[in-house]
Amino acid sequence: MKHKITLAVSRERLLSLDALRGFDMLWITGGGALITVLAKYTGAGWLQTIADQMEHVPWNGFHFEDLIFPLFMFISGVAIPFALVSKLERKVPKKELAMKALKRVLILVLLGWIYNGVFSNGFEHPRLVSVLSQIGIAYFFASMIVIYTKSFKQRLYWLGGILVAIGIIQLLIPVPGIGAGVLTPEGCINGYIDRMILPGRLYGKVFDPEGLLCIVSAITVTLMGSVAGHILRDKKTTDPQKLKVMYLTGASAIATALILSTFYPLIKACWTSSFNILTGGIGFLLMASFYWMIDVKGWKKWSFYFRVIGMNSIFIYLLYDLVEVARNPKFLLGWTVLWGDFGQIVSIVGAMALIWSLLYYMYKKNIFIRV
Repeated sequence: MKHKITLAVSRERLLSLDALRGFDMLWITGGGALITVLAKYTGAGWLQTIADQMEHVPWNGFHFEDLIFPLFMFISGVAIPFALVSKLERKVPKKELAMKALKRVLILVLLGWIYNGVFSNGFEHPRLVSVLSQIGIAYFFASMIVIYTKSFKQRLYWLGGILVAIGIIQLLIPVPGIGAGVLTPEGCINGYIDRMILPGRLYGKVFDPEGLLCIVSAITVTLMGSVAGHILRDKKTTDPQKLKVMYLTGASAIATALILSTFYPLIKACWTSSFNILTGGIGFLLMASFYWMIDVKGWKKWSFYFRVIGMNSIFIYLLYDLVEVARNPKFLLGWTVLWGDFGQIVSIVGAMALIWSLLYYMYKKNIFIRV
């Protein structure tokens, strides 16, 4: 992991991108738990409706919780044109950019192994795939496509081609002894490939939601983000034109995904193309909305809380798993258990405030952990 101290925000850096990343991270760093506890404490029906969205669907379907991971991948894709295309325009060698992307993926895979505890217990029965490795590998291949294609249209061909290929594999290629298109934990071809190839343990025992075919499929979400980044970076179009294209693209993607879902289910655990298109469509709408409010209208103050989180997202993700204080707020505020459900609220809010204070300190000192 590279410890990089930056002295200023890049001219091409979108404040809205950092804010959306922070908004996304909020829900896995206490926001979702806070909503759940508030619903339990107040008994409010509308809060319970929101709290229900803070849990993954068992398999088929979609909740807000299922958006968090793919949205992060979408956001990483939005950054690609700003991080890479600008360098290509300055004639930075493609090989140099490719090597940086390769270094990034290797670091993220290693961090994923640490996160999964691969190096503990003498490497016994390790889980080799992870959220971080999927983010890194998808970013790497999306970057390679952006770096080595000659036009934006060719990138769209790659995006469409992978989406169609994943659909064909999942719906039409039979799993021995089960058949084709059986999208269940035991029957999906994702799980069959993982059981045949992946060493160690699988998260879902018979499949892994970050398995091999899932990683390939998830490249499309990062590519969709890069399309959004290309639109936002285009200097030949006005902000109203950009927003129109973004909103229309997002709405069209969502509609397409819902139509496909009538025969091709929305399943996060095996990253069906319909699920990818849906989350990409939502990503377009959210990115457009944050861009309009923050970068176009200039309403920046409300987003500061999110931007502080978003500018150190990898650090906070690792902190919440590797540091007991972050993962278990009662370790810090154990006395609040005397207050029942309200004590849980105080505990979660206190832990979130402490972690944000750390991130704010890092922000003020210009300390940003990059990979």
